[in-house]
Amino acid sequence: MQAPDEINLYIREKGYFYLNEGELDTHLFHEGTFYKSHEFLGAHPLQRFHIDAVRFVVWAPHAKAIHLIGDFNHWNEFNLPMQRIGKSGLWQICVPNVQLFDAYKYKIEGQHGDVLYKADPYAFHAEERPKTASKYYDINGYHWHDDLWAAAKGANDLYRNPLSIYEVNLLSWRKKADGAQYSYHDLAEALIPYVKHLGYTHIELMPIMEHPFDGSWGYQATGYFAPTSRFGTPKDFMYFIDQCHQAGIGVILDWVPGHYCKDEHGLYYFDGSPTFESDDYELAHNDQWGTANFDYGKPEVISFLISNALYWHDYYHIDGMRVDAVAYMLYLNFGGKLLKNKYGGIEHLEAIAFIKKLNQVIFEHYPNTLMIAEESTSWPMVTKPVNDGGLGFNYKWNMGWMNDILEYMTLDPVYRKGFHKALTFSITYAFSENFILPLSHDEVVHGKRSLLSKMPGTYDEKFANLRLLYAYMFAHPGKKLVFMGGEFGQFIEWNEWQALDWHLLDYPAHRAMHEYVQTLNQLYQNETCLYELDVDHKGYEWVEVDNANESIISFERIDKSGERMVLIFNFTPVLRENYPVGVTIPGTYDVILNTQSHVFTGNPKDHYPTHYRSKKELMHHRFHALRITLPAFGGLYLKYKEG
Repeated sequence: MQAPDEINLYIREKGYFYLNEGELDTHLFHEGTFYKSHEFLGAHPLQRFHIDAVRFVVWAPHAKAIHLIGDFNHWNEFNLPMQRIGKSGLWQICVPNVQLFDAYKYKIEGQHGDVLYKADPYAFHAEERPKTASKYYDINGYHWHDDLWAAAKGANDLYRNPLSIYEVNLLSWRKKADGAQYSYHDLAEALIPYVKHLGYTHIELMPIMEHPFDGSWGYQATGYFAPTSRFGTPKDFMYFIDQCHQAGIGVILDWVPGHYCKDEHGLYYFDGSPTFESDDYELAHNDQWGTANFDYGKPEVISFLISNALYWHDYYHIDGMRVDAVAYMLYLNFGGKLLKNKYGGIEHLEAIAFIKKLNQVIFEHYPNTLMIAEESTSWPMVTKPVNDGGLGFNYKWNMGWMNDILEYMTLDPVYRKGFHKALTFSITYAFSENFILPLSHDEVVHGKRSLLSKMPGTYDEKFANLRLLYAYMFAHPGKKLVFMGGEFGQFIEWNEWQALDWHLLDYPAHRAMHEYVQTLNQLYQNETCLYELDVDHKGYEWVEVDNANESIISFERIDKSGERMVLIFNFTPVLRENYPVGVTIPGTYDVILNTQSHVFTGNPKDHYPTHYRSKKELMHHRFHALRITLPAFGGLYLKYKEG
């Protein structure tokens, strides 16, 4: 329908217009149930009155006035006034002749006369740091080629399949010869085949949401809907994920719905008053990290955050999210504050309600995704469904296992016998939640040393201990995660400002470690005993649990068909000849992994038996036993051979 002459004249003279549309969207947003709010707020193309324009919508409930400024009006601070939508806290304006990649901000006048220049919280793209403006970007139109991946994922059981995750910081994984950073396309060409070669099933990316400071690793964001422009455009990032899927690799994003940075162009005091944060100063400020906390009592914040989680699934086809710092969200006093809820408890009731609603909505839309909690306390039923009284995640990082095993492995072996419980205690709760075993970035930075450097002993013993740690990790119930660099034995701790020490692969021990991790990943995926009953106590039986004096443990992993694998670990530098190990089924057992094989040590003298035959002998409450050669700092995987 042709626009009336007066409307055309108004648009030509003013350079903008307003729309009286979106009443239902506005209502849902303020109700906290608008889970597609990213399709209404932000900058979206539209056609009205035969005119192509972009509609900008922003939430600023306390603002006295807002003007849109950007490339399209030469950053004039007065000629694009925004209009409040009814009596809501939303403001809008429609502007013709906005071009793709045009930069823009909102000039906001607060209640007290202060003027702020804010990036768009719902922007799909942003300027590359140190610039801070949003960029207009049409998020639609990428042509995906991951149908086969999506079909296979839909048919998979998340709990009965292997899950081995390579955690990555994209900025410091690898750099070009001149020190320049890789782009999303460069990473698709280099990172994906590397991860595929090593046998990982998934990549987990430290937060790629737009953030101003490299040293925050992405955990202090300003643009929750914008993949960082450090590496390219949003569709470049879609291409990266698409290539991952075509290579058979899933993509997990770290996500931070707990807090955000206080940079002046970001969410903090967005309209000059507490907006995304609480009016209560103590609730609003995270003193430990110098950030601001989201206010889960505001329905608009709920709409923002749940929309954000769905957005990354909808538009980027991600395969899951690791939700950062869940403990900080669950407890009012976690940061050392003396806050109480209305019942006098320390539980953050609004945050708990948000987490449950988040997981319900996500799994309603994406039942085969991963929602992983980084939760470090003993909060019960983190990975149980909301309808059963749980928080609704389907996986949780096992921080207790991680802390125990790293403390144990750093000990001089002579003292390990006094800390034997660190090896065995995790099994007492291993099936209470659906766990992922993490050896993450947090454990190899800020003076904690790299995994290899943590290991005691000589140069060779350090490598032996690290191989032993990995073998124990892959044998232990729970899915797996290792931070980049750990796969080849990075010696110095991680530094976000520089690439990994790839030159170490020129040295035999590091190259052998690299091949060892590849072997371990392949073995893990090929052996159903190692993953099928990860979340079921029926998949695990102790063989020897109490040999603290010799620091030896052994156990069986069992798959759903009843097949068993025997796993033995020696955490001392003492070779054990003719060592007894009870077995349930008599017969011959092949050694399918020996962490001290000459293949991994490079020492031709390191030759050990490749199979053992049981004898009738009462041992470890079993009627048959193997007599094995157990290497110093060695782990063995033994598999029953039929016939």
